[in-house]
Amino acid sequence: MIKKYTLVVIEDNQYVKETLKQGLEGKYQRVEFFEDPDIAMNQMHKIVPDLMIIDMFCGQTNGLDLIEKNRKLGYSMPIVLITSQSDLKLAIRSIKLGAEDFIIKPIDLEQLDMTLERTLRNFDLRRRVELLSEQINREQPAEIIGKSGALLHALELGRLIAKTDDTTALIYGETGTGKELMARYIHDNSSRKNGPFVTLNCGAIPRELAENEFFGYEKGAFTGATEKMRPGKFEQAQHGTILLDEISELSMDLQVKLLRVLQERKFYRLGGAKEVSVDVRIVASTNRDLEDLVVNGKFREDLFYRLNVAKINLPPLRDRGDDIIAIATSFLNEFNKKFGKQIKGFTPEAASFMLNYTWKGNIRELRNAIERIALMENKELLDFESFAFLRGYMKPQVLPPREKESDELIDGFELKLCPYGAKYFDVNKKLISEVLKIVHGNQIKAAKILGISRAKLRYRIEQMDITNNFKEN
Repeated sequence: MIKKYTLVVIEDNQYVKETLKQGLEGKYQRVEFFEDPDIAMNQMHKIVPDLMIIDMFCGQTNGLDLIEKNRKLGYSMPIVLITSQSDLKLAIRSIKLGAEDFIIKPIDLEQLDMTLERTLRNFDLRRRVELLSEQINREQPAEIIGKSGALLHALELGRLIAKTDDTTALIYGETGTGKELMARYIHDNSSRKNGPFVTLNCGAIPRELAENEFFGYEKGAFTGATEKMRPGKFEQAQHGTILLDEISELSMDLQVKLLRVLQERKFYRLGGAKEVSVDVRIVASTNRDLEDLVVNGKFREDLFYRLNVAKINLPPLRDRGDDIIAIATSFLNEFNKKFGKQIKGFTPEAASFMLNYTWKGNIRELRNAIERIALMENKELLDFESFAFLRGYMKPQVLPPREKESDELIDGFELKLCPYGAKYFDVNKKLISEVLKIVHGNQIKAAKILGISRAKLRYRIEQMDITNNFKEN
């Protein structure tokens, strides 16, 4: 199986070069050989290797100088030196300068395989750790949970996209529906799963810095870029997946440059004169209708069609039925561990509230709510009152007993149904509406007549969208 890595070899000894060709060609996706170190360094922007193999002495050039030059320019790929037995002290010094390992002449192909495999594996791990360290303070989503039809359909589309190597995907969904989680799902189920997963929020980057974040910059590209080259997010995602979140917020000039990357998989760093090639899958996500933006001239039509190769619609939480309870339970278990709590679950009333509440922030809002409740509560079961803060709820005052004026209303209740019966929801809505009408909108009286708390009455009014046109006494 060919490994998806690009290697650069700098070697001027023909015998050693032939040996390396025998050991490398056919095993790696791309191997470039150079005899002149200067020519090799001039091609680095274009090739973007995953690993370099350098002879300790190549013509008049010292391998240690090449290592130092690479690091000063900002290249972080691992370097393996080829050295003779007599140069072991220099080889050890090279490790201190940043070389990953060395191979002693004459080259043993089995040793070469083991050294390169270990070096590339360690480099992949380092890249993943670097990316994770950037995200360490970000909220990490839970696993995808649920069995609703809309979610299962989205997951099936995700699986189909993951089977391809580089198909571009466009994920639609309201804020908080889990678009990044779906992008990770595609990445983790694809052949790129061992590569990096990089997220770039197009709406959170100042416009003047956006190009730097996308494509990186060269030394001297602008004031402050004085030290070395800095790779952008696309290079960080090499051999992996990049998620362009909130793609609808991308400026028109960057849309043009992104279109070129989608078409050619090449770009220029800011201030750079040479093209950089990348091998990444691009996934975009948005909570806005891109087709409407295209019609209004706010999004390029050609870019839209490039992105819209495979589209996934993520359902809002309110359309996922009992998935809400499963997700809430998962979050509760997570925060039980975090806060050292032993909350066992939800009362039926609490579950009913979650199922009927309009989660405008979707899964993110639900997660935040459960985290707050788990932190504050010590109940065995979370109940209706636990979610009071979501309803703008205030506990009713304890009032002195009233005269039994409303008892007559209770005794005088009469229910009439048509021969086919009626829905429980409609009966409740009609009952509450009629009681509010009788008491002229006084919710305290209405709650007493109905035998429920005023807080629950308010919840029912909101849940059932009951219009209360009567001014409270």
